[in-house]
Amino acid sequence: MTTTGTNLAAKAKNINQRAQRRSKIRKWSATVIFTLISLFYVFPVFMVLINSFKLNTFVKTETFSLPTAESFAGFANFIKGMTFGGYPFWKSVLYSTVITILSTVLILIFTSMAAWYISRVNSVFCKIVYFACVFSMVVPFQMVMFTLSKTATTLKLNTPWTIPIIYLGFGAGLAVFMFTGFVKSIPLEIEEAASIDGCGPVRTYFLVVLPMLRPTMISVGILELMWVWNDYLLPYLVLDINKYKTIPIHIQYLKGSYGTVDLGATMAIILMAIIPVIIIYLFCQKHIIKGVAAGAVKG
Repeated sequence: MTTTGTNLAAKAKNINQRAQRRSKIRKWSATVIFTLISLFYVFPVFMVLINSFKLNTFVKTETFSLPTAESFAGFANFIKGMTFGGYPFWKSVLYSTVITILSTVLILIFTSMAAWYISRVNSVFCKIVYFACVFSMVVPFQMVMFTLSKTATTLKLNTPWTIPIIYLGFGAGLAVFMFTGFVKSIPLEIEEAASIDGCGPVRTYFLVVLPMLRPTMISVGILELMWVWNDYLLPYLVLDINKYKTIPIHIQYLKGSYGTVDLGATMAIILMAIIPVIIIYLFCQKHIIKGVAAGAVKG
Protein backbone atom coordinates (compact mmCIF):
# COMPACT_ATOMS: atom_id res chain seq x y z
CA MET A 1 0.00 0.00 0.00
CA THR A 2 2.83 2.34 0.85
CA THR A 3 4.52 1.68 -2.49
CA THR A 4 1.23 2.23 -4.33
CA GLY A 5 0.62 5.48 -2.48
CA THR A 6 4.12 6.67 -3.26
CA ASN A 7 3.67 5.89 -6.96
CA LEU A 8 0.35 7.71 -7.07
CA ALA A 9 1.87 10.74 -5.35
CA ALA A 10 4.79 10.73 -7.80
CA LYS A 11 2.40 10.49 -10.77
CA ALA A 12 0.27 13.33 -9.40
CA LYS A 13 3.41 15.42 -8.92
CA ASN A 14 4.53 14.73 -12.49
CA ILE A 15 1.09 15.61 -13.84
CA ASN A 16 1.10 18.83 -11.83
CA GLN A 17 4.56 19.74 -13.09
CA ARG A 18 3.55 19.08 -16.71
CA ALA A 19 0.43 21.19 -16.25
CA GLN A 20 2.53 24.03 -14.84
CA ARG A 21 4.96 23.80 -17.77
CA ARG A 22 2.09 23.85 -20.27
CA SER A 23 0.60 26.85 -18.46
CA LYS A 24 3.93 28.70 -18.62
CA ILE A 25 4.30 27.87 -22.32
CA ARG A 26 0.79 29.19 -23.02
CA LYS A 27 1.50 32.37 -21.08
CA TRP A 28 4.78 32.99 -22.87
CA SER A 29 3.19 32.21 -26.24
CA ALA A 30 0.34 34.62 -25.53
CA THR A 31 2.85 37.27 -24.44
CA VAL A 32 4.88 36.90 -27.64
CA ILE A 33 1.78 36.92 -29.87
CA PHE A 34 0.23 40.00 -28.24
CA THR A 35 3.58 41.78 -28.24
CA LEU A 36 3.83 41.27 -32.00
CA ILE A 37 0.25 42.47 -32.44
CA SER A 38 1.01 45.54 -30.31
CA LEU A 39 4.07 46.34 -32.41
CA PHE A 40 1.93 46.01 -35.52
CA TYR A 41 -0.48 48.64 -34.19
CA VAL A 42 2.23 50.94 -32.79
CA PHE A 43 4.30 50.88 -36.00
CA PRO A 44 2.15 53.44 -37.92
CA VAL A 45 2.36 55.87 -34.98
CA PHE A 46 6.13 55.41 -34.91
CA MET A 47 6.33 56.12 -38.64
CA VAL A 48 4.34 59.32 -38.17
CA LEU A 49 6.71 60.33 -35.39
CA ILE A 50 9.96 59.85 -37.30
CA ASN A 51 8.61 61.38 -40.53
CA SER A 52 7.34 64.47 -38.71
CA PHE A 53 11.01 65.43 -38.18
CA LYS A 54 12.11 64.89 -41.79
CA LEU A 55 12.24 67.27 -44.72
CA ASN A 56 9.41 66.77 -47.18
CA THR A 57 11.66 65.30 -49.90
CA PHE A 58 13.04 62.62 -47.59
CA VAL A 59 9.58 61.68 -46.31
CA LYS A 60 8.78 60.57 -49.85
CA THR A 61 12.11 58.89 -50.69
CA GLU A 62 13.23 57.50 -47.30
CA THR A 63 9.91 56.86 -45.59
CA PHE A 64 11.01 53.97 -43.36
CA SER A 65 14.44 55.27 -42.34
CA LEU A 66 15.31 57.29 -39.26
CA PRO A 67 16.12 61.00 -39.65
CA THR A 68 19.74 61.78 -40.50
CA ALA A 69 21.73 64.99 -40.36
CA GLU A 70 20.76 65.65 -43.95
CA SER A 71 17.06 64.85 -43.64
CA PHE A 72 16.39 66.20 -40.14
CA ALA A 73 14.03 69.18 -40.20
CA GLY A 74 13.73 69.89 -36.49
CA PHE A 75 10.50 71.65 -35.56
CA ALA A 76 10.16 73.37 -38.94
CA ASN A 77 7.40 70.94 -39.97
CA PHE A 78 5.39 71.73 -36.84
CA ILE A 79 5.73 75.47 -37.39
CA LYS A 80 4.78 75.19 -41.06
CA GLY A 81 1.81 72.95 -40.30
CA MET A 82 0.43 75.43 -37.79
CA THR A 83 0.98 78.49 -39.99
CA PHE A 84 0.31 77.10 -43.47
CA GLY A 85 -2.52 78.70 -45.44
CA GLY A 86 -4.88 81.42 -44.34
CA TYR A 87 -6.62 79.45 -41.59
CA PRO A 88 -5.05 79.62 -38.07
CA PHE A 89 -4.35 76.23 -36.52
CA TRP A 90 -5.43 77.40 -33.07
CA LYS A 91 -8.96 77.84 -34.40
CA SER A 92 -9.02 74.23 -35.53
CA VAL A 93 -7.84 73.14 -32.09
CA LEU A 94 -10.50 75.31 -30.46
CA TYR A 95 -13.34 73.97 -32.61
CA SER A 96 -12.23 70.36 -32.17
CA THR A 97 -12.02 70.84 -28.40
CA VAL A 98 -15.43 72.52 -28.15
CA ILE A 99 -17.13 69.88 -30.30
CA THR A 100 -15.46 67.00 -28.46
CA ILE A 101 -16.23 68.25 -24.95
CA LEU A 102 -19.83 69.28 -25.66
CA SER A 103 -20.59 66.06 -27.53
CA THR A 104 -19.09 63.85 -24.82
CA VAL A 105 -20.91 65.66 -22.02
CA LEU A 106 -24.25 65.47 -23.84
CA ILE A 107 -23.80 61.78 -24.60
CA LEU A 108 -22.86 60.90 -21.02
CA ILE A 109 -25.71 62.79 -19.35
CA PHE A 110 -28.59 62.01 -21.67
CA THR A 111 -27.74 58.39 -22.47
CA SER A 112 -27.10 57.46 -18.83
CA MET A 113 -30.47 58.95 -17.85
CA ALA A 114 -32.15 57.12 -20.72
CA ALA A 115 -30.47 53.84 -19.77
CA TRP A 116 -31.59 54.25 -16.15
CA TYR A 117 -35.18 54.87 -17.24
CA ILE A 118 -35.13 51.92 -19.67
CA SER A 119 -33.76 49.55 -17.02
CA ARG A 120 -36.19 50.57 -14.28
CA VAL A 121 -39.45 51.05 -16.22
CA ASN A 122 -38.94 48.04 -18.51
CA SER A 123 -42.08 48.72 -20.55
CA VAL A 124 -42.74 47.78 -24.17
CA PHE A 125 -41.90 51.33 -25.25
CA CYS A 126 -38.59 51.20 -23.35
CA LYS A 127 -37.70 47.88 -24.96
CA ILE A 128 -38.41 49.34 -28.40
CA VAL A 129 -36.19 52.35 -27.63
CA TYR A 130 -33.43 50.08 -26.33
CA PHE A 131 -33.45 47.83 -29.41
CA ALA A 132 -33.57 50.90 -31.65
CA CYS A 133 -30.41 52.19 -29.94
CA VAL A 134 -28.71 48.82 -30.33
CA PHE A 135 -29.79 48.65 -34.00
CA SER A 136 -28.31 52.10 -34.62
CA MET A 137 -24.88 50.68 -33.79
CA VAL A 138 -24.90 48.57 -36.95
CA VAL A 139 -26.32 51.16 -39.35
CA PRO A 140 -23.51 52.54 -41.57
CA PHE A 141 -23.13 56.29 -41.45
CA GLN A 142 -22.94 56.39 -45.25
CA MET A 143 -26.60 55.38 -45.47
CA VAL A 144 -27.81 58.59 -43.85
CA MET A 145 -25.03 61.10 -44.42
CA PHE A 146 -26.55 62.99 -47.36
CA THR A 147 -29.99 63.27 -45.77
CA LEU A 148 -28.33 64.24 -42.50
CA SER A 149 -26.32 66.99 -44.18
CA LYS A 150 -29.45 68.60 -45.62
CA THR A 151 -31.36 68.22 -42.35
CA ALA A 152 -28.52 69.77 -40.34
CA THR A 153 -28.43 72.78 -42.67
CA THR A 154 -32.21 73.21 -42.45
CA LEU A 155 -32.21 73.01 -38.64
CA LYS A 156 -29.14 75.25 -38.29
CA LEU A 157 -27.07 72.47 -36.74
CA ASN A 158 -24.04 73.30 -38.89
CA THR A 159 -21.95 75.12 -36.27
CA PRO A 160 -19.46 73.81 -33.68
CA TRP A 161 -21.96 74.67 -30.91
CA THR A 162 -24.88 72.74 -32.43
CA ILE A 163 -23.21 69.76 -34.12
CA PRO A 164 -22.88 67.98 -30.72
CA ILE A 165 -26.63 67.33 -30.98
CA ILE A 166 -25.94 65.20 -34.06
CA TYR A 167 -23.11 63.41 -32.27
CA LEU A 168 -25.54 62.71 -29.42
CA GLY A 169 -27.79 60.86 -31.85
CA PHE A 170 -25.00 58.79 -33.37
CA GLY A 171 -23.23 58.07 -30.06
CA ALA A 172 -26.37 57.07 -28.15
CA GLY A 173 -26.40 53.45 -29.35
CA LEU A 174 -23.17 52.24 -27.75
CA ALA A 175 -23.61 54.44 -24.67
CA VAL A 176 -27.17 53.26 -23.92
CA PHE A 177 -26.11 49.65 -24.43
CA MET A 178 -23.22 49.93 -21.94
CA PHE A 179 -25.10 52.01 -19.37
CA THR A 180 -28.14 49.71 -19.42
CA GLY A 181 -26.01 46.68 -18.66
CA PHE A 182 -24.46 48.41 -15.66
CA VAL A 183 -27.68 49.94 -14.29
CA LYS A 184 -29.25 46.48 -14.11
CA SER A 185 -26.54 45.49 -11.64
CA ILE A 186 -27.41 48.33 -9.23
CA PRO A 187 -29.67 47.04 -6.41
CA LEU A 188 -33.12 48.58 -6.65
CA GLU A 189 -33.30 48.79 -2.83
CA ILE A 190 -30.78 51.65 -2.86
CA GLU A 191 -33.07 53.78 -5.01
CA GLU A 192 -36.11 52.79 -2.93
CA ALA A 193 -34.29 53.94 0.21
CA ALA A 194 -33.54 57.28 -1.45
CA SER A 195 -37.21 57.59 -2.41
CA ILE A 196 -38.26 56.94 1.21
CA ASP A 197 -35.87 59.71 2.32
CA GLY A 198 -37.72 62.13 0.06
CA CYS A 199 -35.66 62.07 -3.15
CA GLY A 200 -37.54 62.50 -6.40
CA PRO A 201 -36.44 60.83 -9.64
CA VAL A 202 -34.08 63.66 -10.61
CA ARG A 203 -32.37 63.80 -7.18
CA THR A 204 -32.21 60.00 -7.05
CA TYR A 205 -30.42 59.93 -10.38
CA PHE A 206 -27.89 62.68 -9.64
CA LEU A 207 -27.25 61.82 -5.98
CA VAL A 208 -27.51 58.03 -5.97
CA VAL A 209 -27.33 56.50 -9.46
CA LEU A 210 -24.82 58.81 -11.16
CA PRO A 211 -21.98 58.28 -8.62
CA MET A 212 -22.33 54.51 -9.03
CA LEU A 213 -22.10 54.85 -12.81
CA ARG A 214 -18.56 56.24 -12.59
CA PRO A 215 -16.67 53.22 -14.08
CA THR A 216 -18.95 52.98 -17.12
CA MET A 217 -19.12 56.77 -17.35
CA ILE A 218 -15.33 56.95 -17.73
CA SER A 219 -15.29 54.12 -20.28
CA VAL A 220 -18.03 55.61 -22.44
CA GLY A 221 -16.52 59.09 -22.10
CA ILE A 222 -13.10 58.00 -23.36
CA LEU A 223 -14.52 55.97 -26.24
CA GLU A 224 -16.79 58.80 -27.37
CA LEU A 225 -14.04 61.37 -26.89
CA MET A 226 -11.65 59.47 -29.17
CA TRP A 227 -14.37 59.01 -31.77
CA VAL A 228 -15.45 62.67 -31.90
CA TRP A 229 -11.90 64.07 -31.74
CA ASN A 230 -10.71 61.95 -34.68
CA ASP A 231 -13.91 62.17 -36.74
CA TYR A 232 -13.51 63.71 -40.17
CA LEU A 233 -16.58 62.85 -42.24
CA LEU A 234 -19.40 64.26 -40.11
CA PRO A 235 -17.85 67.75 -39.55
CA TYR A 236 -16.83 67.85 -43.22
CA LEU A 237 -20.41 67.20 -44.34
CA VAL A 238 -22.20 69.37 -41.80
CA LEU A 239 -19.96 72.34 -40.97
CA ASP A 240 -19.22 75.30 -43.21
CA ILE A 241 -15.57 74.46 -43.73
CA ASN A 242 -14.76 77.97 -44.89
CA LYS A 243 -15.58 79.18 -41.38
CA TYR A 244 -15.07 76.12 -39.19
CA LYS A 245 -12.31 73.58 -39.62
CA THR A 246 -11.63 70.83 -37.11
CA ILE A 247 -8.13 69.34 -36.86
CA PRO A 248 -8.81 66.44 -39.30
CA ILE A 249 -10.22 68.90 -41.84
CA HIS A 250 -7.27 71.26 -41.28
CA ILE A 251 -4.90 68.37 -42.04
CA GLN A 252 -6.79 67.60 -45.23
CA TYR A 253 -6.24 71.16 -46.45
CA LEU A 254 -2.46 71.21 -45.94
CA LYS A 255 -1.95 71.49 -49.69
CA GLY A 256 0.08 73.85 -51.81
CA SER A 257 -0.32 74.87 -55.42
CA TYR A 258 -1.45 72.24 -57.94
CA GLY A 259 -2.49 69.93 -55.09
CA THR A 260 1.03 69.33 -53.76
CA VAL A 261 1.14 68.13 -50.17
CA ASP A 262 3.90 68.80 -47.65
CA LEU A 263 4.02 65.38 -46.02
CA GLY A 264 6.44 66.50 -43.31
CA ALA A 265 4.07 69.22 -42.10
CA THR A 266 1.12 66.84 -42.43
CA MET A 267 2.84 64.22 -40.27
CA ALA A 268 3.68 66.86 -37.68
CA ILE A 269 0.05 67.98 -37.37
CA ILE A 270 -1.17 64.38 -37.28
CA LEU A 271 1.24 63.70 -34.42
CA MET A 272 -0.02 66.74 -32.53
CA ALA A 273 -3.59 65.54 -33.05
CA ILE A 274 -3.09 61.98 -31.77
CA ILE A 275 -0.85 62.73 -28.78
CA PRO A 276 -3.66 64.10 -26.52
CA VAL A 277 -5.86 61.08 -27.21
CA ILE A 278 -3.01 58.64 -26.56
CA ILE A 279 -2.16 60.32 -23.25
CA ILE A 280 -5.78 60.30 -22.08
CA TYR A 281 -6.22 56.68 -23.12
CA LEU A 282 -3.07 55.52 -21.30
CA PHE A 283 -4.12 57.24 -18.07
CA CYS A 284 -7.70 55.91 -18.24
CA GLN A 285 -7.01 52.46 -19.69
CA LYS A 286 -7.86 50.50 -16.54
CA HIS A 287 -11.11 52.43 -16.12
CA ILE A 288 -12.07 51.64 -19.73
CA ILE A 289 -11.55 47.91 -19.19
CA LYS A 290 -13.49 47.95 -15.90
CA GLY A 291 -16.36 49.91 -17.39
CA VAL A 292 -16.66 47.74 -20.50
CA ALA A 293 -16.60 44.57 -18.39
CA ALA A 294 -19.16 45.98 -15.95
CA GLY A 295 -21.53 47.05 -18.72
CA ALA A 296 -21.22 43.83 -20.71
CA VAL A 297 -21.18 41.15 -18.00
CA LYS A 298 -23.45 42.39 -15.25
CA GLY A 299 -27.22 42.65 -15.45
